[in-house]
Amino acid sequence: MERNTKQRDAIRQVFEATPRPLGPTEVLAAGRQASSSLGIATVYRTINALVDTGWLVPVELPGEAPRYERSGIAHHHHFRCRSCARVFEIHGCPGDLRELTPEGFRLESHDVTLYGQCAQCAVD
Repeated sequence: MERNTKQRDAIRQVFEATPRPLGPTEVLAAGRQASSSLGIATVYRTINALVDTGWLVPVELPGEAPRYERSGIAHHHHFRCRSCARVFEIHGCPGDLRELTPEGFRLESHDVTLYGQCAQCAVD
């Protein structure tokens, strides 16, 4: 990764302080609180560098741009709010899904995404 700067440190701090996957624009908004000169190009470059080093991993949801979260988190799934579009971690797993796999197929991995309204949007 390139040299450490106040802007890159602000981006890392955003991911350390936020317990859910973030998109680049969310990182930009939160990072500007620590570094007002932070720009979207720096956010993208830093995210790419942090993915390359393994510090971040992408969270892919069908039909959407990736979000990113810290690597090393135990196996988990996600909840996407249909109102605010934020994505949250769900700690837990429905378990062994091999019984749903068609006969003769071999299950290698799975992703589960729940959709609905987050707690904040559900009361608005």
